[in-house]
Amino acid sequence: MMENVFIVHYGEIGLKGKNRSFFEKQLVQNMRVSLQDTGYAEIRRIYGRILVTLRPEADVAALRERLGKVMGIAHFELACATEQNMDAIKAAALDWIQGKTFQTLKVDTKRANKNFPLTSPEINAEVGAHLLKNTGARADMHNPDLLCTIEIVENSAYIYTEKIQGAGGLPVGVSGKVLVMLSGGIDSPVAAWRMMKRGVKAIYVHFYSYPYTDKSSLEKVRELVRILATWNYDGRVYLVPFADIQKEIVTKTPAPFRVILYRRMMVRIAQRIAATAKAEALVTGESLGQVASQTLGNIRAIEDVATMPILRPLIGDDKAEIMDLAQRIGTFDISTLPHQDCCSLFVPEHPATNASIEAVRAAEANLEVDALVEEALEGVEREVVETT
Repeated sequence: MMENVFIVHYGEIGLKGKNRSFFEKQLVQNMRVSLQDTGYAEIRRIYGRILVTLRPEADVAALRERLGKVMGIAHFELACATEQNMDAIKAAALDWIQGKTFQTLKVDTKRANKNFPLTSPEINAEVGAHLLKNTGARADMHNPDLLCTIEIVENSAYIYTEKIQGAGGLPVGVSGKVLVMLSGGIDSPVAAWRMMKRGVKAIYVHFYSYPYTDKSSLEKVRELVRILATWNYDGRVYLVPFADIQKEIVTKTPAPFRVILYRRMMVRIAQRIAATAKAEALVTGESLGQVASQTLGNIRAIEDVATMPILRPLIGDDKAEIMDLAQRIGTFDISTLPHQDCCSLFVPEHPATNASIEAVRAAEANLEVDALVEEALEGVEREVVETT
């Protein structure tokens, strides 16, 4: 009896020793969330792999697409499962390659079940001879047109011809929770994705300056969160009114320090939200030297007010690398739509590029910092963006 399955392989999880079971269970849980309504029958762990069995009506294209967005999967394959005897394996292999175009082929066996009576080379030779005889193809051990892989695992044999690259990394949820400062531009969604790949669950905060700017940034952020939630399974975003704080900074502090002071206030507000949401760190899309506020001196001046870690996964990337990744994960087109960023409001002609902490603190002394933070927090709205 044959049935179609997806075989899921993981990479880094396999190195986790005694904690491996915890990572595997989280990966299975995430797969169940991601694959709901696709028609799979069961997800279960087998030796060194995870098996997704399919119902006849399963949406294979949707399953393939969604498995590609599950962090922690190194690669996966659509395979046919059959009984663990050579007659069944040869018949299933021949059936599986029907309709494929090739002149040369190779059979490669991975025998996890060492109780199977034939060795991997013996299986390769016997199945290969059967396929060559019935297809007229030639054997090529180095660069075949078609590679037929057989995995002998537990009580079944699995046959496939295509290895599909996964997202890699660690399963979302094994590394805690972070609050991403999401601007609506290209960088911060990519930073969020990078953190998800290291196993964190991301929630978001966005600062907006309506009515001094339009509401386009809010709509962009909702759409970005919707896209990111397909990788992250969480669409929570905190929307913070920031215009009043900006007015205070513009009227009471020296112009060169405005952007730095904006960001210091954002950090103060964000970490208060993070504490409430039980997030353990803030995440930004900063890349060193990309703009005036992202010089090493200014980053230090901004981080001066932090009471929790600020993670910057893009700090060493250039813009081209960030844009390439944004296109890959699906956020680029939304991020490049025009919008009015709150940090572009009232930007001075000559911003400070290497501000000292002492000078920034002196400029900030003119502000009622605690009162401004509390006022902003009172206006925060929490939304849950639903995925499509």
